[in-house]
Amino acid sequence: MIRLAILCLVIALVAALLGFGGVAGAFVGLAKILFFAAIALFAIFLVLGLLAGKRISKAID
Repeated sequence: MIRLAILCLVIALVAALLGFGGVAGAFVGLAKILFFAAIALFAIFLVLGLLAGKRISKAID
């Protein structure tokens, strides 16, 4: 997902250089959404992984 955000930023940069301001703005907005969604998913999966790791370590002991 971070890869898609970076790709959208590159497309926005190229579009801005070519004079397509509206398209560039749309791609920057899309890149922001993808970036924050990736950060949120990372945080959720980090917490779930830590909780699962604690349960597994308790089950082994």
